Amino acid sequence: MAESDESTVPGGGAAPAEHLFPLLIAVTPSPAERIRLAELLDGVAPLLLVADLDELRKLIAVPQQSSVAPPARAAVAAPAVADDTLQIDSTRSTARCGDRQVDLTRLEHDLLSCLTSEPVRVWSYAELHRSVWRDERLDRKADVQSLVKRLRRKLADLGTGVTIDAVRGVGFRLTERQPPRVSGA
Repeated sequence: MAESDESTVPGGGAAPAEHLFPLLIAVTPSPAERIRLAELLDGVAPLLLVADLDELRKLIAVPQQSSVAPPARAAVAAPAVADDTLQIDSTRSTARCGDRQVDLTRLEHDLLSCLTSEPVRVWSYAELHRSVWRDERLDRKADVQSLVKRLRRKLADLGTGVTIDAVRGVGFRLTERQPPRVSGA
């Protein structure tokens, strides 16, 4: 692309070529394959990894414009994040919920990231071992169980409703438990 070229950008405007950047999009249902691609393409360009085309469509969908003009705002406010939302900071390897924060080891961070990538899915011991330890040959349940135990303790320290449930004979999944609401009679 020549430097004097201009391309259209969302919103109907144009941006000079020096403001554009390549974006690599990879679609694969395998978490292990997404991790492998992220490692291979690290530093090449921004990378978007998705499990399927439906997920990609949701991410790149252009919002529909309404015919009614939105009310004028004085300043743009940052999006509000609920205090009980679990946030993972990969840069600092921490997890945060509300005003509480815990440090995560690399293994804890990788396990939590793996489980949050598809929270409803039940992950087998072998899949978790490959994703966290990145070793195809080893498949030790005790390693995974020990790591899950430590991570559960840290999630409980955060006070989040998120926990890791065991699925007997299969593996683990991430679930969110809401505290029961009790009203006075």
